[in-house]
Amino acid sequence: MASEATQKAGRDDAALASEEDNSTTHVLVVDDDARLRRLLQRYLKENGFRVTGAASAAEARQALGFMLPDALVLDVTMPGEDGLELTKSLRGQGLDIPILLLTARGEAEDRITGLEAGADDYLGKPFEPRELLLRLKAHLRKHAPPPPSDNLRIVRLGTLEFDPNRGILSGPEGVVHLTGGEAALLAVLSRHPNEVLSREDIANALDMAEIGERAVDVQVTRLRRRIEVDPREPRYLHTLRGKGYMLKPGI
Repeated sequence: MASEATQKAGRDDAALASEEDNSTTHVLVVDDDARLRRLLQRYLKENGFRVTGAASAAEARQALGFMLPDALVLDVTMPGEDGLELTKSLRGQGLDIPILLLTARGEAEDRITGLEAGADDYLGKPFEPRELLLRLKAHLRKHAPPPPSDNLRIVRLGTLEFDPNRGILSGPEGVVHLTGGEAALLAVLSRHPNEVLSREDIANALDMAEIGERAVDVQVTRLRRRIEVDPREPRYLHTLRGKGYMLKPGI
């Protein structure tokens, strides 16, 4: 049976979530720290978001069973299923929304672990709420469909085709699922076929400069799993040691 404190926190979350607003952008905040969770909910609501709160991975899964938010702000160190495990599980189920992890562990390797699990970004506690807001908005823009353009041609990668104008990868069996980060990376590379792009250039194009160039390597590894027959022997997305990466479209 839930404790009185947990029940009260749940009522507070529900009250915050039910307040009237005109926002169409919905964020699910998951953190077992009730005070921080409510502060984030209120701050995001004050900045135009519709917000739902959850105190655990189990509550988050329950919420995701009846609604699909536009973004997920998720604490890493929760009792039971932690944020990394939940992120990896949701990505495995095909959930394609921005996921921002929050944690007291702010080391570079911890950030890489979060990205490898499928997160889009990683903020160490304590953090400035405005920084969270700016990063959240940046990732929402990245996940949004790109504006139409007649200048970008379809890129062929063997039996796959990528439409940079829509951010869609398709093959003989239909659409191939890409996360927003993977689609954004492929779009950047597709704009410069057969050209070497440095990690710095890619990080800047993807708003990942603050996370570090190592994060680009993680995204490249994930993208190769989507487009290469054998990611260990890439035919299309090549590494040029000391220089960066190059996309070589072809059959």
